[in-house]
Amino acid sequence: MTNSAHQTVAARFDQVVKAYDIRGTVPDQLDASMVEALGAAFARFALDDGGSCEQILVAHDMRPTAPELVAAFTRGILTQGVSVLHLGLCSTDELFYASGQYDAPGAQLTASHNPAQYNGIKLCLAGARPIGENSGLQTIKEMAISGVVAVAVDPPPTVSEHDALPDFVAHVHRFVDPAVLRPLKVVADTANGMGGLVAPAVFAGLPFELDVLFGELDGTFPNHPADPIQPENQRDLQARVLELGADVGLAFDGDADRVFLVDDKAELLSGSLTTAIVAKVMLEKNPGATILHNLICSKAVPEVIRENGGTPIRTRVGHSLIKKIMADTGAAFGGEHSGHYYFQGNFRADSGIIAALVVLEELSRSGQPLSELRKPFERYAASGEINFEVADPKASIETVALAFATNHPSASQDRLDGLTVDLGAWWFNLRPSNTEPLLRLNLEAPTAQDVDRHVHEVESIFTG
Repeated sequence: MTNSAHQTVAARFDQVVKAYDIRGTVPDQLDASMVEALGAAFARFALDDGGSCEQILVAHDMRPTAPELVAAFTRGILTQGVSVLHLGLCSTDELFYASGQYDAPGAQLTASHNPAQYNGIKLCLAGARPIGENSGLQTIKEMAISGVVAVAVDPPPTVSEHDALPDFVAHVHRFVDPAVLRPLKVVADTANGMGGLVAPAVFAGLPFELDVLFGELDGTFPNHPADPIQPENQRDLQARVLELGADVGLAFDGDADRVFLVDDKAELLSGSLTTAIVAKVMLEKNPGATILHNLICSKAVPEVIRENGGTPIRTRVGHSLIKKIMADTGAAFGGEHSGHYYFQGNFRADSGIIAALVVLEELSRSGQPLSELRKPFERYAASGEINFEVADPKASIETVALAFATNHPSASQDRLDGLTVDLGAWWFNLRPSNTEPLLRLNLEAPTAQDVDRHVHEVESIFTG
């Protein structure tokens, strides 16, 4: 390959290999030839990791481009003499479970909450060990760019199929005590994503009445985007909760590893609020445990952890980082404001459906509606994540840091992930996007009026 050709190929891979996964529009950004090269590179990386790798698990979501890309990824794996076990249609948390339970590397072909024209790949090593920017993904990218030489093995690798869903359902059920569960009416908006397959299977046999919105698997997303962190994508769920008089609403993303909750009054719960509720339950089951929370979670989260006898640890944003810290610290649970919830008993992987069941168990125990149960955990007002288009996000962060160091010298600043400034009564975090010229602001204060005032204060510094 000539130098210019290598640069062209490298530029294409740079466009789709992100900090935590691989993602792009098909076929202009990500095509079958690239996916095949990534399959070969992943297999070689897995072989190099442990010295042996008998098989790799491959699963996919419901996107129309999945069959072609799964076939390409499989071809790439086979070139390295490694067998493939196809799990078929899966949620991402089911794939991570299977990787842990069957002790094999895994790949989920998905673009999560992105629109229909996207697809991508989430990867993990045996035991559901994460692969991210600093834990192998860049190496895999470089190997795919350079090309991996095919190897011949005897006997040749095989391709087989397995349905992991029954095992996954049984695993999820072990996180709650079925004896305490009481009849509750639950609405699940699966947004035509993988939750339409997984949620009914998990709820079968439990004493809940499940109503599924948009349960048909359709990767064109005909009803609304499968991105539940956006409030407008929860409106159908809110209306259905009120229509049925349901106790809880669940909003899943496209690959169903994230969930957001809606209470009996159709009011949304933030990821921070759900993290706090689940953290309390996990500390009751694991007294004195360490609990992780990312740095954009509400201050209420570490407060709740301490009040319930736990040790909070603040982390950067991102699944591969959180899973590593869970392994290093033995943390029982970790939560992100974005709706990812990690469980030590789930091979440190995140699972929306497990988090949902833990909250339903707590509702069953308390006898309270969720609209009441949530109140002790709601202590502050938050801006949510606000994105600003700026020419130079890093320079903007430095401008804000200098301004607050000058005008608020008693405020604490740290650089764990972007810039966090804590002024006691209120705090904010500014982080650059990994892929776009965007600056992300999260701010928390005592009241909504305080939030609006301080958002304007911070924004005016970098917008002039």
